[in-house]
Amino acid sequence: MALRGITVVELGGLAPVPFCGMVLADFGAHVVRVDRPGTRNDPSGLARGKRSLVVDLKRPRGAAVLRRLCAQADVLLEPFRPGVMERLQLGPEILQKKNPRLIYGRLSGFGQSGRFSKAAGHDINYLALSGVLSRIGRSGENPYAPLNLLADFGGGGLMCTMGIIMALFERTRSGKGQVIDASMVEGTAYLSSFLWKTQEAGLWDQPRGQNVLDGGAPFYTTYRTADGGFMAVGALEPQFYELLIKGLGLKSDELPNQMSIKDWPEMKKKFADIFAKKTKAEWCQIFDGTDACVTPVLTFEEVIHHGHNKDRGSFITDTEQRVSPRPAPLLSNTPALPSTKRDPFVGEHTEQILKELGFSQKEIIQLKLDNIVEIHKLSVNL
Repeated sequence: MALRGITVVELGGLAPVPFCGMVLADFGAHVVRVDRPGTRNDPSGLARGKRSLVVDLKRPRGAAVLRRLCAQADVLLEPFRPGVMERLQLGPEILQKKNPRLIYGRLSGFGQSGRFSKAAGHDINYLALSGVLSRIGRSGENPYAPLNLLADFGGGGLMCTMGIIMALFERTRSGKGQVIDASMVEGTAYLSSFLWKTQEAGLWDQPRGQNVLDGGAPFYTTYRTADGGFMAVGALEPQFYELLIKGLGLKSDELPNQMSIKDWPEMKKKFADIFAKKTKAEWCQIFDGTDACVTPVLTFEEVIHHGHNKDRGSFITDTEQRVSPRPAPLLSNTPALPSTKRDPFVGEHTEQILKELGFSQKEIIQLKLDNIVEIHKLSVNL
């Protein structure tokens, strides 16, 4: 795989860092997740392909274990607020002095500097400070966050992953690692570059929820069907819009111009009435195979059975029969081969990893007795 031979140390945390680590693991990196003592379950659910080591980083001997681990690693991923790693004597100055090739990924909400840098926050707060949240929501309603996808996973985890890949590539030239300051606020803002770059194009002249791409247009929104399902309509271009009108059983010459904004509310009501008269399956029969840009809104239960997704093998099933999306994008020569084994439980690989680092069995036992590390082995009921 593309990242074969790359070793990543991931400090346990919530959604963004675990996602970044999982992407790297899916594409071949060896990822060791360092969990906190007393932790029993991984809250992220994003542990695919990783191993788990439990060590108390607040204890000097525990921090020494991590320094030893990072001396042999390519990447460190840490999810803490600025200053935490420095107080533990685990900052980039210390770790990169021992291992100049180490890429030190710092993924945080507000970044490593700035007046909010040490403040608590979550996806909705980062989304708000990026400016993007102000653009999301229906007309006349409060802005709303689209799950916790944009800041946590898009602006956070995925942008950090991209930074790591670029740093790994640059290291092939310089031989040196570097520090990555991945801010979820800035990552989300960067994702919204299209909004900024099209300010003068007229796409966003109307209030929130009344523009072409934010639910204001009758040809770019969702409609409820007779059976309680939904269809997504994205017929932006005139030729696609014409096919939408035809599929709805309407005639263009009897309707207002597609871009007549004042007529959009009435057109949405008309389209809604028509969509409500047939089931989702019936609308699929009408629009499948056309360029009307009308597709069903699939539930998680439906999406894995949809013909297109089955054609491409877009979803995978692990040994515990849990379904999840296949890693993307597809690489022709070095595709991702995600693990289908169960996710590791916390501390499952502590002893194995310590032995790989050169600790003797006697040293490992003493670390365990002193509560520096925790070892949790799989118990088998016979």
